[in-house]
Amino acid sequence: TFILLTFLFNIAMPAHAEDGYEAWLRYQPVSEPKLRKSYQQQLSGIVSEGNSLTLHTAVAELQRGLNGLLAKPVTVSKKLSNNVLVVGTPASSSLIASLDLSNRLSALGNEGYLIENTRVNKRNVTIIAANTDVGVLYGSFHLLRLLQTQQSLENISLSSAPKLQHRVVNHWDNLNRLVERGYAGLSLWDWGTLPEHKSQRYEDYARINASLGINGTVINNVNADPRVLSDQFLQKIAALADVFRPYGIKVYLSINYNSPRAFGDLDTADPLDPRVAKWWQERTKKVYDYIPDFG
Repeated sequence: TFILLTFLFNIAMPAHAEDGYEAWLRYQPVSEPKLRKSYQQQLSGIVSEGNSLTLHTAVAELQRGLNGLLAKPVTVSKKLSNNVLVVGTPASSSLIASLDLSNRLSALGNEGYLIENTRVNKRNVTIIAANTDVGVLYGSFHLLRLLQTQQSLENISLSSAPKLQHRVVNHWDNLNRLVERGYAGLSLWDWGTLPEHKSQRYEDYARINASLGINGTVINNVNADPRVLSDQFLQKIAALADVFRPYGIKVYLSINYNSPRAFGDLDTADPLDPRVAKWWQERTKKVYDYIPDFG
């Protein structure tokens, strides 16, 4: 009887596909109806005046998150109205600039942000303000986190800034896509299809790291393959850097100190040899030619 009832229950209650891929960025509707209605009233739309890739990324994340959490479409506009979310920096938004937040923002550095209820042109709004677009992105994730954890937005006034400048994840991935000690399966980086094909997984990776405030990634094993500094692989790494850049994430590389000899350019890798020093200077310049904001 138990087996029969279990079978019938499983037919009546189909399983939902939840593989954990979206982690904490699932944006399911806020379960408490009264609170969800309050959010809907306070965040009726998004106002953004800027045009950078990072700001577009922040606004897209907000729209995606609010559409899911509020269970209704949230539009993006440049026009101010009552009870909207205004996002930007004093440089990218005339509305943010009008609030004269320079003293408060100056204390938050390049990656900090303010989230608060205020009035702009006699209208009640919520703002995410920062000195840089990356700060706006971090503030956007913070606001969505508040909704996901069902925190009140009434009279909200908070500021946040990272205490550490470099917040970096470190991969032990080899260029053959095997990961040292092999705990995590194949490497995320599909070198064979880069730089032409940029998997959606690369952006998903950047997005979930940015949601935590991660601003750097070392994409290869500390036991580095010298080829990581070759033109062939630098082109591929530059393609990854292009994906990560709007999310405020810089690329770092582990290097092999035997590279001058491994490349066949020199008969030594002695760091005190002037030829070796010159080799590293030239190779470093090449890295920055491919990736100007290399970590």
